[in-house]
Amino acid sequence: MTGVYERELRSVLAGERNGIVAITRSCTEVERARAMLVCQRPFLVVRAPGSGSEGTGDILALRGDMCMPIEVKSSKTDKIYLSGRTKDQYDALKSTGEKCSLQPLYAFRLKGVRGDSWRVMKVPVDGLKGKLRVLSRSIPNVPLTRNGSPYLNWHDGMPLNRFLELISRSDGARAIEKTTNVAEINGRIHETSSLSDASL
Repeated sequence: MTGVYERELRSVLAGERNGIVAITRSCTEVERARAMLVCQRPFLVVRAPGSGSEGTGDILALRGDMCMPIEVKSSKTDKIYLSGRTKDQYDALKSTGEKCSLQPLYAFRLKGVRGDSWRVMKVPVDGLKGKLRVLSRSIPNVPLTRNGSPYLNWHDGMPLNRFLELISRSDGARAIEKTTNVAEINGRIHETSSLSDASL
């Protein structure tokens, strides 16, 4: 079933309006407006070769100003403990991030919840520069157990709609405000749609 959710996330990051509408049906107007911002600054999203191994994540989201390997997980429970192969995936993501100056992410889809069912969290890495360094400051880390082992806690992640707003701002995390002006967001989405229609 993870493949279904992987395709769902790929559609959203690629700025496909139908995909965004599908995942925000039970979201608030504010959450939907934030998610729609990615239509203005979409990513080329490709399934990583050797998906889930060697630090590639499941998908790669690429845009002129950033590239992020993303590991996609889904569960009926709000926690996923990493051990064996999944712990190796985490270690490989961290190693790749530090070698290549990339910010690896986990996208966790909790099944059976209304509203924004996705949460995003980062694998902490050293040596990030530029926009990725600024961006990483706003995304919560993958949490640790009492023994210091990484695990995924859905409640500790950033809602996908907030993440999409974050990566869609031209000046990144510094532009994120505590209160979002929904009318302003909807105006910019409408303006973008009008320009796209005019160019056809």
